[in-house]
Amino acid sequence: MTQAVRFSSFGGPEVLEVVEVDDPSPGPGEVLVEVFASGISPVETAVRTGDHTDHWPVDFPSGQGREFAGVVDAVGEGVTRFRRGDEVMGYIDRGAQATYLAVPEAQLVRKPISLSWEVAGSLYVAGTTALGAVDGLNLGAGDLVVVTAAAGGIGCLAAQLARARGAEVIGTTAEERFDFIRQFGITPLEYGPDLAARVQAVAGRPVTAFLDFLGGGAEVAAELGVPASRVFTTTDWAAVEDHGAVKLYAGDTIALGRIAQLVADRQVRLPIADVFSLAEVADAYRQLDHRDSAGKIVIGMKLVDYPGQKVRGARGLREQDLTIGVPTPHERMVVEEQVPPVIGDGRARQRRGPAEDALGNGTDAA
Repeated sequence: MTQAVRFSSFGGPEVLEVVEVDDPSPGPGEVLVEVFASGISPVETAVRTGDHTDHWPVDFPSGQGREFAGVVDAVGEGVTRFRRGDEVMGYIDRGAQATYLAVPEAQLVRKPISLSWEVAGSLYVAGTTALGAVDGLNLGAGDLVVVTAAAGGIGCLAAQLARARGAEVIGTTAEERFDFIRQFGITPLEYGPDLAARVQAVAGRPVTAFLDFLGGGAEVAAELGVPASRVFTTTDWAAVEDHGAVKLYAGDTIALGRIAQLVADRQVRLPIADVFSLAEVADAYRQLDHRDSAGKIVIGMKLVDYPGQKVRGARGLREQDLTIGVPTPHERMVVEEQVPPVIGDGRARQRRGPAEDALGNGTDAA
């Protein structure tokens, strides 16, 4: 039997459950994928809570999640690009958080060998959306862009892509994330009131684009004199309907292949904030909703042990939680070339304390 995340009513993470369903079979043109990792995103929270059902309709019981990476288990009639054992990454409309998926061949690409499962499984939504934003704005030298939630998965990638094209980026985040986003060349500003005035104080010139991955930024963009056609958002339908902002959507397999290769070549980096097991899916969304993590949060169907790992399964702790964020004596360095392909500081859970993490009862970070 396949394990899959389902919800049967609108609500918070508490409505999520992991159920057993019949194993899917690949039809003509489809590929059966054993899923290893699946990323989560704020849009899924908006869908599950029933925000804007006119735009995001839901039929109960509903699956959750769009992106995944895994290994081909079988192929249906007419499939020519993949065979059993191939490592792939891709997307579906909804329901990616499951141990097995039947996926149209056209919605899959080969996973670059240098991408970890955590990155590959959480790259589609953030990566193709960020790429679409930067392409849509045609950013380049001379542009000054404000990116909200700049430490998150989409914001971090969009900022890096904008910087790679010569644009200057101001990013909003929590104060404890300032050093994290500085390593990508982003000028940090803290969340809070009077954002337009604070942007103007550090900018020194007009803002030419506004990427709002937090929501509620359309009025700030207007104060900064940014035309509505250059204000992009992922979840703020009010900004689209009332202010004329542009709604961003995830892209296709061509875009996924482009961003996957950029990450594989280390031209940009996708931070991984934390990895949760499938059984911990509700805790993963609680952490996401708290908006307090650097990068993407991932559901790991198969939590992978790495060479040299010393901590395995003890009260839910992972080695990263015990080692990252612990100060050690060293000379100050420029960290740009020191960041590994998968990064994250692990402090979101440490701030809550081990008792809450072990029980899964605390207010989780984003």
